[in-house]
Amino acid sequence: MREDFRHEIKHEITRIDMLTIRQRMRAVAEPDPHTVDGKYFIRSLYFDTPFDTALREKIDGAAVRQKYRIRSYNMDNSFIRLEKKSKWNGLGTKDQAKLSAEQTAAIIAGDIEWMADDEHWLLRELYTRMKSGLLEPKVLVDYTREPFIYRPGNVRVTLDYDIRTGLKSTDFLDYGAPTIPVKDSPVILEVKWDEYLPALIRDMVQVEKRQGAYSKYCACRMYD
Repeated sequence: MREDFRHEIKHEITRIDMLTIRQRMRAVAEPDPHTVDGKYFIRSLYFDTPFDTALREKIDGAAVRQKYRIRSYNMDNSFIRLEKKSKWNGLGTKDQAKLSAEQTAAIIAGDIEWMADDEHWLLRELYTRMKSGLLEPKVLVDYTREPFIYRPGNVRVTLDYDIRTGLKSTDFLDYGAPTIPVKDSPVILEVKWDEYLPALIRDMVQVEKRQGAYSKYCACRMYD
């Protein structure tokens, strides 16, 4: 499954800003139907090369870049996805494919030959990148997300917090694996939309002091 390219902004905000935006969004937007009490827990395992290609491209602000990750929600190993995030001059898109827990464990262990003939092109692509581009599992990233949906403009607003890094651990399936909070425990506001961002939502997500763009992956790699 693939999303079309969408506009996206992602910024670090304060806890007070989060409370304000949460209250505003609850008044006009729909909750995501997959949440539990309005939120869910996300775990991601990011891939990179031994030369930290994805990390360096993000830090350098490369206009065109890609990153691969494995992701689950609410510690549910029956719903695991391989995702490829692509950025092109400020626009973003996401491709994804289903993974079983067994397939996930095999990829982490380096048992990947079966991927060469998998029916899904994204797994075949990851296989090629792991074989020829030396892509490998790099770091666990855990956090809590509160998502809101606003139908006009197909807008999705999310508040992410309690971000934790698994340090050098890549044991995606072990939810008891040690993790530590990232520095300063930031809150991340993310807004995605298609062709236009309604003025109502634009006004609601404005804050007095907004930090620069934020990358959870980069923040969690600071502890290498």
